[in-house]
Amino acid sequence: MTSCVYITFVSRISQDRKDALGLRPLTARSVVLSGLLGTHPPRLPSRALVRLGELFEIAEGTIRVALSRMTATGDLIQQDGWYRLPDRLVERQERQDESRNPQVKRWSGTWQMVVVTADRRERTDRAAFRKSMLNLLLVEVREGVWMRPDNLVRPLPDAVLGGCELFTVTEPADPPALAATLWDLDGWANHARRLGRAMDATTGAAESFTVSAAVLQHLLADPVLPAELLPGDWPGKDLRAAYDEFDAGHRALLNRYLDDVG
Repeated sequence: MTSCVYITFVSRISQDRKDALGLRPLTARSVVLSGLLGTHPPRLPSRALVRLGELFEIAEGTIRVALSRMTATGDLIQQDGWYRLPDRLVERQERQDESRNPQVKRWSGTWQMVVVTADRRERTDRAAFRKSMLNLLLVEVREGVWMRPDNLVRPLPDAVLGGCELFTVTEPADPPALAATLWDLDGWANHARRLGRAMDATTGAAESFTVSAAVLQHLLADPVLPAELLPGDWPGKDLRAAYDEFDAGHRALLNRYLDDVG
């Protein structure tokens, strides 16, 4: 099937649906990154990335310029006409994979609390620390104090904890109320339901690609709290199950689209 047939699928996403789902037009850079982040291992030939760009009416020259710039800035590694992600973006892929099947343990009611003790940090160091803490699904309750329920099976890296003290907090007052204050649970749940309906209504490779990226981004924002702290109708498990089924079809569709480029 020719690329022009697939391109028509882009127009099927109404502007109202795009706004409601928070979908944004995919640039050449975001198409390349999304394609590689969704590939295991994250490695594709340039011709496959060019073909992905065709889904969004992005010219071959535009994709190739993006590939060149991303290689120059270290966002891609190029070898013999193939492109792969550098280690820091492989870590992002690993977090993305983990968000689809988070590893949790039985919650005893305790919370992790990380307190920054370093006197001063450079601005770039503070920004990197904040990003790391958010990636670890902790939230800042006040300046320099980060918390979350201790229900995840993962250590806090020494590199993150440098200049910090780690505490275990037992029985904070009204844990469900605290969780509702720290995380926008209703907002996450409502958007998860909208994305679930979008997956049901999606047709075509281009729309599937865009919705898939939106679901993965939303799963990364799931705080993965214990059931005791969540509303009774929390849609996290349902969204993950629906995405597993959706992704199987999405991958098959893209593989058929790309099968003639090797």
